[in-house]
Amino acid sequence: QVQLVESGGGLVQPGGSLRLSCAASGRIFSIYVMGWYRQAPGKQRESVAVITNDGNTNYADSVKGRFTISRDNAKNTMYLQMNSLKPEDTGVYYCHADLRSILTRGDYWGQGTQVTVSS
Repeated sequence: QVQLVESGGGLVQPGGSLRLSCAASGRIFSIYVMGWYRQAPGKQRESVAVITNDGNTNYADSVKGRFTISRDNAKNTMYLQMNSLKPEDTGVYYCHADLRSILTRGDYWGQGTQVTVSS
């Protein structure tokens, strides 16, 4: 059974920083694309940043220059360093992975971690 578990969310003041982590566990053969998505209250889930297994990255325009996505393939872990946070960054952040387990290839999601940016 494959699981993605996020951590690192919380309450932070505008201008502050947070670092999110996403750890994939289970009988994983290979992880291809990983990404962070977020959903604000009353809004659809949106892509924040994605990273391929060879390190290519893509960011939403709203977070470029403030957020940095990275991954440690040896640990099956992905990170999101969030700096200069704004109130509009508030939402539930979800980890996603396109991966192959020993049984199949598919899309997996974490349970989400809340990020609140407020003074």
